[in-house]
Amino acid sequence: MLERQSPWPLDIQEHALLTARFNNPGPEAPFVDYLNSLYHDHPPDLVLSVGAPAARFVQKYRERLFPGTPMVLTVLEDRLVNRADLTDNDTVISVRNDFLTAIKNILQVLPDTQTIAVVIGSSALEKFWLDQLKRELKPLEGRVTFDYLTDLPYSEILKKASALPPHTVLFWGLMSIDAAGVSQEGDLALRSLYAVANAPIFSYQEAFFNGETVGGPMHSIAETSNKTVDAAIRVLGGEKPGQIKFEPLGFALPKYDWRELRRWGISETNLPPGSEVLFRELDIWERYRWQVMLISAVILVQAGLICGLLHERRRRRLAEVEARQRLSELAHVNRYSAAGELTTSIAHELNQPLGSILTNTETAELLLKRETPDLDEIAEILADIRRDDQRASEVIRRLRRMLKKTPFETRDIDLNETIREAIGFIAAVADRRGVTLKFTPSPGVLRIKGDPVQMQQVILNVIINAMDAVCDADARTREVAISTARRNHHAEISIRDTGPGIVHEPIEKAFDPFFSTKPNGMGMGLAIARTIVEAHQGRITAANQATGGALITVTVPALRGRSLPA
Repeated sequence: MLERQSPWPLDIQEHALLTARFNNPGPEAPFVDYLNSLYHDHPPDLVLSVGAPAARFVQKYRERLFPGTPMVLTVLEDRLVNRADLTDNDTVISVRNDFLTAIKNILQVLPDTQTIAVVIGSSALEKFWLDQLKRELKPLEGRVTFDYLTDLPYSEILKKASALPPHTVLFWGLMSIDAAGVSQEGDLALRSLYAVANAPIFSYQEAFFNGETVGGPMHSIAETSNKTVDAAIRVLGGEKPGQIKFEPLGFALPKYDWRELRRWGISETNLPPGSEVLFRELDIWERYRWQVMLISAVILVQAGLICGLLHERRRRRLAEVEARQRLSELAHVNRYSAAGELTTSIAHELNQPLGSILTNTETAELLLKRETPDLDEIAEILADIRRDDQRASEVIRRLRRMLKKTPFETRDIDLNETIREAIGFIAAVADRRGVTLKFTPSPGVLRIKGDPVQMQQVILNVIINAMDAVCDADARTREVAISTARRNHHAEISIRDTGPGIVHEPIEKAFDPFFSTKPNGMGMGLAIARTIVEAHQGRITAANQATGGALITVTVPALRGRSLPA
């Protein structure tokens, strides 16, 4: 941090005061000589001591090692500052341990606590802090029992920590040397304790807040570091160290490890106001908030698109239903119009069976007047009457079916039979006009899925147009030929005439609504035919034949197979 914030390049030399780790450190002269050899001719610009033992050392050997060099004494407890040896060339950044506040925090967080086991070493410094602890915690002796583990080897402390009674907590102080005189590494010692302890561990030092302790009010390493760096840069910048003053740093706002709170069942409602909970494991929402929001947004957009598509699909279906209704109504009107032109054919179809019925009836009456009527002959006459009646009924049935207003409905039909029935309607009209109708069906049964009435209407509209086209031709060449064939997966209807052909361009215009070359034509016959064919997923085209006359071709999907189901 000092190198990052310094406006100048720094050469920092670090030296560890190893003698501070031992109960009987031995002579310091060799280390002093070593430092003297390093800095006698090249004294440093600043001496920075970290911790109380280092502050004591540099103050003790100032005149020999660093005479005239400014010093910054940091990370030492206010009670350990040797103020008698301070000079105007020194700046102190001290802290103040408030053990009473630390223990009260434990009792607030765990109000059922009955015993606090204090883990602290046996070095001279640690014994000093043990006395300070006992003195500061006297006000709580009636509230909680304190068990000081300073007289035990660390191995015995670990055994005891693994079998503590209920409602006990561990308070971690210092552990550099245990009662057996064994040197201990603070971090490693705490990890060993954490591995076996059956009670939560608290400490007032942030350096140990790394997964082993619950937390609480602690000295802030960041705050101490910031003030130390500030003091060092100010001194290096020329400011007098004695003029740089800092108040002792107390505990920062409490901090707690969320993992330890959950492990020991400590409710966050028990924490002091302003406490900070760290190492919290994020839930799915907190961990993947942006991903969840993005996925949710995508799902919402997709849902909106799907709803929009469903709405459009529904509108399209309604439009298709409405279009089919309009098509059905228009086709119905067109069938009524065609019925007027088919009047002669219908009358002829009905006159034949009705005339036969009248003749057979009169003959039967004559036979019945004989003294000995020929019953066999009368039976044959009655059979003829029944047959002619059925024939007339079939004509009326076909006419009613053609004129009846029905919705567009598709089913399996024989296209050859449908065309043959349509030709039967118009045969008499063709005879009256002197037009020859020829029908050449495909072999077998040609099955399609369609509406028989509307397919007949297509055939009638095209044949009527063809007969109109040949009406002015030579009488010997007035002919309309209808044929059917199967082309791969399609059924094809071809209607040829011997008229003058389609004289206007383009030829496809013949299928436009209200387009007609007839003086009194409405121009709707072929337009309706195209609409019906397209509703059957088919196609209708027009062309002129090389030999003269027009060719209308209707293509619709054919069903597989050669016969209709029974």
